[in-house]
Amino acid sequence: MKTRIRESRPASFWPLAIFFALFVLFMYGPMFVIFILSFQGPEGGLTFPMRGVSLHWFAKLAEGLGVVDIGAALWRSLGLGLAVMLCTVVLSVLAGLAFRKRLAGGNTLFFIVVASLIMPSIIVSLGIGLEFRLIDNAIKAVLEGLGMESALEGYGTSLGLFTSALGAHLTWTLPFGLLIMFAVFNRFNPAYEEAARDLGATPWQGFVHVVLPLIAPLVVGIGMFGFTLSWDEIARTSQAIGDVNTLPLELQGLTSTVTTPSIYALGTVTTVVSFAVMGITLALVWALGRRRKGRSG
Repeated sequence: MKTRIRESRPASFWPLAIFFALFVLFMYGPMFVIFILSFQGPEGGLTFPMRGVSLHWFAKLAEGLGVVDIGAALWRSLGLGLAVMLCTVVLSVLAGLAFRKRLAGGNTLFFIVVASLIMPSIIVSLGIGLEFRLIDNAIKAVLEGLGMESALEGYGTSLGLFTSALGAHLTWTLPFGLLIMFAVFNRFNPAYEEAARDLGATPWQGFVHVVLPLIAPLVVGIGMFGFTLSWDEIARTSQAIGDVNTLPLELQGLTSTVTTPSIYALGTVTTVVSFAVMGITLALVWALGRRRKGRSG
């Protein structure tokens, strides 16, 4: 009969466990507090104790918060996040494939891309905003020189959601996508591609039918990174978006004007969207994993 030997925990276990629990509470405690306070009744305030339980403040949020169009800001953030996600995935995969070869100036290009991670976000935003204003001045000078007065009067700015703001967000998401793809292809076995070529597959067929299915879960992960990093970005957006605002910028502005739990309801909604994206990503990764196991089996 086998006897189970119980190993005694070291003396450092409980102090470290308590420290870890306090760390988790420090990180996620404020988020749960906002969740709880957003479900207060009509008499609820911004602090504890709670006054009733209801969906009253979510209904108020749906009606709008003053002059701010929350629905439009939400759709702008969703559209920008999806555009950033698509660009991050495509450019990261292409860059990963390119860096598998001996690329002239590849190291310099890599450090230029990754350098945006250590640059202060507000400086990046200011620089991109200034760059597009210079583009505006150049376009206006050209229109004026060509005598196109009607086009000059109708021209506004090149700053916008899918121009300057998209570029600003890509300076934040692309380095993460590149680092992930470099790690993937450093561990990728080229024998799979060689076997495909031996069977007569073209390079494109080898990529679509061999490489892409193998790296698909990580490509989905890059997409999740791209969307979630864009979804809550403020600093890189603030000076580079033009005359509209994304949802995080509207939320930042509302913190100084809204004094009801509606602001907590908005925070809860944005967090739910983030968790929904992560849930969809995990479901896709799980489905891709089962599909690959089914094919190999």
